[in-house]
Amino acid sequence: MPTYAYACTSCGHAFDAVQSFSDAALTECPECGGALRKRYGTVGVTFNGSGFYRTDSRASAGAGASSAASSSSSASS
Repeated sequence: MPTYAYACTSCGHAFDAVQSFSDAALTECPECGGALRKRYGTVGVTFNGSGFYRTDSRASAGAGASSAASSSSSASS
């Protein structure tokens, strides 16, 4: 189950709550009874697999470009 971060808009109390996806969002601060707001932060994401990274496709593109450059330089000689 995911953990959600909440902060009160009145008193500033911040806490985490473990909730299911189907649970309703919390709306009342347990400290003062004020309105709560969900806090969003960064999420660590890892992408794996070939062909995703920018450098994965450069070897084949660079090989074609260098052979084309060498053939045009030899043609001008």
